Amino acid sequence: MIKTEILAKMSEAIVAGDRVAARALAEEAVRSGLDLLEVVEQGYVPGIQRVGELWEQGDYFLPELITSAEAMKSAMAALEPELNRTHAGTRMGGKVVIGTVEGDIHDIGKNLVASMLQAGGFEVFDLGADVKLERFIEKAEEVGAGMICLSALLTTTMMAQRRFIALLRDKGLRGKYKVLVGGAPASRTWAEEIGADGYAENAVAAVRLAKSLA
Repeated sequence: MIKTEILAKMSEAIVAGDRVAARALAEEAVRSGLDLLEVVEQGYVPGIQRVGELWEQGDYFLPELITSAEAMKSAMAALEPELNRTHAGTRMGGKVVIGTVEGDIHDIGKNLVASMLQAGGFEVFDLGADVKLERFIEKAEEVGAGMICLSALLTTTMMAQRRFIALLRDKGLRGKYKVLVGGAPASRTWAEEIGADGYAENAVAAVRLAKSLA
């Protein structure tokens, strides 16, 4: 199979949400000695971008979004060991710490954003739900992340997003991290009010915003 055909099939596998095909093509690319950054950027990324377009057009819904994100994760799992070995992975995305804030156990939306960020080329450290604010900072410092994403699904817990910005300022770390907020009660106005770097209303928008800030 010639390279252009492989790249096209990679994109098709992501759009179709075919985890098996996505991973098999990634493994073939590694065996064939292809440029893996080119494989990601010209094969898989166009596929996930197309999924985002279909979502925004109303042609794809949550199930399709999830299966495509999982297909992308499956492909990246096959590529990452070789990318890391050749240090090529440093050119992809960036490091993101994500979690649902303390007092809030909702995580479906956060999980989807984490999956889509990973599919978009970011290295994602998902802390789960009900995460203490200090833990976000500890993990970001530990892994050298440049972005922290906080989800809150309740009007009572969204106040933790405001407190987190204040905590960063108290520690003299506000300028070190890009902070994105999301969740049902959050909004662009809320993000501006508390001094966050951005707000995204869905997973596709979150990836676009993260890439614009990375």
